[in-house]
Amino acid sequence: MSKIKADITDIFSSIQGEGIFLGAKQIFVRFRKCNLACSFCDEPRDGAAKEYTPDELLREVKFIELSNGPHHSISLTGGEPLLYAEFLKVFLKAARKEKVVSYLETNGTLPRELDKVIDLIDIVAMDIKVPSSTGERDFWKEHLEFLRIASWKKTFVKIVVTNDTKDGDILKAITMVKKIKGNIPIVIQPASPIRKGDAAITSDKLMEFMKIGLRHNAENIRVIPQMHKMMGIK
Repeated sequence: MSKIKADITDIFSSIQGEGIFLGAKQIFVRFRKCNLACSFCDEPRDGAAKEYTPDELLREVKFIELSNGPHHSISLTGGEPLLYAEFLKVFLKAARKEKVVSYLETNGTLPRELDKVIDLIDIVAMDIKVPSSTGERDFWKEHLEFLRIASWKKTFVKIVVTNDTKDGDILKAITMVKKIKGNIPIVIQPASPIRKGDAAITSDKLMEFMKIGLRHNAENIRVIPQMHKMMGIK
């Protein structure tokens, strides 16, 4: 039995509310901790967490599946799951034996950690953190290396946008994706307002971002908001 542990804040069954797998029934495993502090993030950075070993987590996942019926996949989310790459290596090897489909939701900034587990991942939902959206430094170098590793698995990228997002950042992100593989789906995701009274991104800005993608031959670009928040589900 592995003694390695991870801090997990929540495990639950719900509907995927983002990206190209919108509406899929998943088991969500939310890892604590993130290496970023994006301005639009709505996840608590210091929420209560419980320690799990890989065996304990797999038992919990199997119990939820038994209680709630079949699921499309298990969403490893956070926080940033790849901060627990050594834990994931052990957990995913065991989960694969149980025919569990793994769906990694990641900020796309930790390519070395991805390389440790990519053989065990089925689907990669990768964020491209553009600096004018996040308020952080840019991660173009890390994103490029990350996407090279991820791209031989089923992968899509997500760009969260706000009223502060610059056209140049969108163009740079789209150009980077096309450099790796032209048909990787690109999701433009409007940031959901965090506080009451926060301004939502304008439709004009969203249309401008779409035009940039289409002008530069992005084959598979679309706008998809956070539907779980609109539906009021977890």
